[in-house]
Amino acid sequence: MAVPPHGTRPRHTAPQHGPATPRPLLPSARRSLLAPARRLLRLPARRLSLLPARCRPLAAAGRAVAGLLVAALAVGLLGVAHHMRPVPYGDRLLHGGHGGAWSPRARGAVVVGYDARTGAPRWRYARAGHRPVAVLPVRGEVIALWDDGLLTGTDGRRVHWHRALPDAAEWLPAHGGTSVLRDLGRGIVAVVSPHRVTAYRTADGDLRWMLHARQGCTFRPEGAVRRGAALLLAQPCAHDAWTGQLVALDDLGRITPDRTPLGNDLPPFGPNART
Repeated sequence: MAVPPHGTRPRHTAPQHGPATPRPLLPSARRSLLAPARRLLRLPARRLSLLPARCRPLAAAGRAVAGLLVAALAVGLLGVAHHMRPVPYGDRLLHGGHGGAWSPRARGAVVVGYDARTGAPRWRYARAGHRPVAVLPVRGEVIALWDDGLLTGTDGRRVHWHRALPDAAEWLPAHGGTSVLRDLGRGIVAVVSPHRVTAYRTADGDLRWMLHARQGCTFRPEGAVRRGAALLLAQPCAHDAWTGQLVALDDLGRITPDRTPLGNDLPPFGPNART
């Protein structure tokens, strides 16, 4: 029996595949594309002088074009790097209108600002992987409390500040955001948790004051009542009289006869301003 020239071992054949999928250029490949331009840029002037006179303008023009090409590519790479940066806190803010009043509401995982006249959405604010549990409009700002304990302030055009609530993981999942956000007036918003009240300035998110519940007592956010400029907050205690189970608050903190509040005004701007 005749034996094929290549022996009894079956001849290797390349596996059959579909159309080749183009692969992205590796950094080395991108460098190779720029190599001619870089070599032309590094060409010294004395080498250009060795060229024939009729070729020198063409070489100089090619050198200028190569410089523009490298500069344009560098700008493009910087733009791509800028857009690929991770967004702080996972913010996603989409603004679709200008002027006019709006009203904010939480809709699932998004805070939506609706046009007060037409009812159409004006802007949307979301955070990747999180949802708002409470929303409060204050002085043209929307204060939102998120399920991870982050407090944010936005005007629908940009997010001005982020603040993490202390010990939110201990109470927020069980309690939720019902009645937690309270407007104390004069640009101050309070976050009422079972163990403390924290007050923030809506303009910049600055923490203004903090009030802890008495030992053996807890605050009840849903039991708060507004009376004029004061917020009356229930603080149930096991063995106290009912007069000790009610706390009066305003934008400066707990209301007491002998208090000396520091004030909540924004710091002055200029060379003598404190930072």
